[in-house]
Amino acid sequence: MVTIDCAPDLTPAVALFRSLGDPTRLAILRRLASGEGRVVDLTGQLGLAQSTVSKHLACLRDCGLVDYRIEGRQSFYALTRPELLDLLRSAEQVLAATGEAVALCPVYGTPAGSRPEAGS
Repeated sequence: MVTIDCAPDLTPAVALFRSLGDPTRLAILRRLASGEGRVVDLTGQLGLAQSTVSKHLACLRDCGLVDYRIEGRQSFYALTRPELLDLLRSAEQVLAATGEAVALCPVYGTPAGSRPEAGS
């Protein structure tokens, strides 16, 4: 039996999951899981405006999930923690195991047939 200690402050974990809860940030992280990317790469691959990508990259940097390196006049963004890949893989396994249950959740799911807007 697994027990959960409710005494620790869960605020950091809540912030982490909120940062992952945005569709645009999650898409950026999934893309960066395959390797470094510049803002121009991300905008083209994700079909998003440069300002949108930059705003979400700044948030992910503030959370310590991504960072960048400068090469000449270009910035290359990458994941900072390899454990994030494990977390994303685990989330995919949970989603596969629960089927439609999470998507149909009346609080956090989406109504049948609708999809969340990118960047919302």
